[in-house]
Amino acid sequence: MIRITGGKFKQKKLTSIDDFVRPTSSLKREAFFSIIESYAIKNSIELYKNKIFLDLFAGIGTMGLEAISRGISEVIFFENNINVINILTKNCLGICKNNQFKIYDEDIINSTLEVEFQNISVVYIDPPYGKYNLTNFLENLSNKVKDTTLIGLETSMKDNIIIPENLNILQKKTYGKTIIYFLKLS
Repeated sequence: MIRITGGKFKQKKLTSIDDFVRPTSSLKREAFFSIIESYAIKNSIELYKNKIFLDLFAGIGTMGLEAISRGISEVIFFENNINVINILTKNCLGICKNNQFKIYDEDIINSTLEVEFQNISVVYIDPPYGKYNLTNFLENLSNKVKDTTLIGLETSMKDNIIIPENLNILQKKTYGKTIIYFLKLS
């Protein structure tokens, strides 16, 4: 059972699907939001008010919906499995107002990411482990985000990730077999 861990929808259940997805655990979600919120406070960065959370490889929407619960204004989800999108849509309708979310049915690895990055404060990237070489994707993303945008990248310890030179690793946290990188433009 997957539940929202913080904010006004804390403990709200999310519908899941056993095939195709590996939702981010409650421990990792709480840690992620704690770290980015702390960083934002220390550096006077507005994460939530009139801001957008970009959830890439969204799955059932766990991270983006957690951001909505914590006060972000809007979430843009990218997911390309129709069965998963059906569950994602159901979860969004249970938590969001209609103007708070957009779902793009698109293969993010081959996407040109044609979204407006002006108000995107957080990007969360949680690809299937070991499936993609993310180097070119991260390079493309780093050329689009603003210097205040925080990027979370969840990967397996076995994935060989090359972080582009123009992205700083703010923190790197290990949770079992998973690593979450906290990144920002240099």
